[in-house]
Amino acid sequence: MLKFGLTSLWNRRFVAALTILATALSVALVLGVERLRSEAKTGFANSASGIDLIVAARGNPVQILLSTVFGVGTTGAGLSWDTFEMVKELPQVAWAVPISMGDNHRGFPVIGTNSEYFEHFRHSGGRSLEFALGGVFADDSQAVIGSELKERFGYGHGTEIVVAHGAGSVSFDVHDEAPFRVAGVLAPTGTAVDRMVFVSLKGFDELHTQREPVEEDPLAGTTDGAGPFPVAAGRARDRVHARANNDTTVDNYAEDHASRPDAAHRKNEHAEHGHEPEIINAIYVGLRNRTAVLSIQWRLSKYQNESLTAVLPNLALLELWSITGTAETALGLMAAAVVLASLVGMVVMLSAALEARRREFGILRSVGASPARIFGLIVLEASLLTAAGLILGYFLLTGVVLLADPILADKFGLRLGSGLPSAKEGVLMLVILLCGVLASLMPAVRVYRMTVADGLTLRI
Repeated sequence: MLKFGLTSLWNRRFVAALTILATALSVALVLGVERLRSEAKTGFANSASGIDLIVAARGNPVQILLSTVFGVGTTGAGLSWDTFEMVKELPQVAWAVPISMGDNHRGFPVIGTNSEYFEHFRHSGGRSLEFALGGVFADDSQAVIGSELKERFGYGHGTEIVVAHGAGSVSFDVHDEAPFRVAGVLAPTGTAVDRMVFVSLKGFDELHTQREPVEEDPLAGTTDGAGPFPVAAGRARDRVHARANNDTTVDNYAEDHASRPDAAHRKNEHAEHGHEPEIINAIYVGLRNRTAVLSIQWRLSKYQNESLTAVLPNLALLELWSITGTAETALGLMAAAVVLASLVGMVVMLSAALEARRREFGILRSVGASPARIFGLIVLEASLLTAAGLILGYFLLTGVVLLADPILADKFGLRLGSGLPSAKEGVLMLVILLCGVLASLMPAVRVYRMTVADGLTLRI
């Protein structure tokens, strides 16, 4: 029967090809929507899987998550370094990593942080970051890049990269006078980290101060001995003006700071970090015990010195999915409508062919074919058409993914992948195949009810 069914479809190959193409397009759309939704959720969850809390200035949790973890947008106001130290010294906190943002390299976000980021950051269910080449920045003129920058621009160890001020692809001020050298390239993670450039806090901070004029400032040409950039001219100028006007505010502050009971501790902290910026954008926090997360969140919300928001990444992701849920539902309904339209088209094709095949079915009945055998032939043809549409649709999806993957990775940090179908995609394909078989039952029942006389009687 299989050979007979294939021969029958070949004799009607033009109409059959159109039916297969319509089914393939609908399958590609359904699987594409599902893969985009699934990979987006997986990628977002993997990117934030190792962070218990994200502390930032008071704001929307979703926006804080998007800006700090995925480099999309900004957090708005910043945090003082004292706030970072307060968070880090909480007894429930195992580690805290400062994050500074606001710059980009050719549209890829630049993150200012310290070496602890690479020790504590986790992704994809607890996996640590690994280096495919080189290692962590050793001084303030070096940078670590994600795998996407290496793949796209061919960067390697020692490559000089120029940072520009501004988020996303918007650049307000190109810092071409102070390029960073690539010290390490991270192994692919499938997360937003692949699209980021990491520099030290000191390198990030001094990058924004070195462009100030320093010719008339006697202290502006000095350096701190640890980095390639001069000390901020603004700070030096403040000291000069303070001494010229017999204003001892700055010096008194230094003396008072040194005489505090915890001065030795703060000095050690300073030596450990190497640089204490005045402002950072956010803090990644890991807790000793995750059961304390709600109490820490409540405590930080009551902090008096600054208005803080402590974001639980998983809850922020749920809020994000609730926002995008309407769009997901609309896309799913549209894809289902396209599948339905293709199946209706197949039923129409099979039903329209019945009249032309009346004589064929009548001859088959006259030579001994049972009504059940004719019924099975129609169902078989519909199954072959649907299966061919599924296979062609999957190959169409693979081709589209290969073309769209670089664009999605560049703009949104998403990779759809072109491997074998996932379990859910397999279930969707099976459901479509069953729907195709069910759709063939109506024309098959009509053929089953035909008699031999119906096929051999000439109709005028």
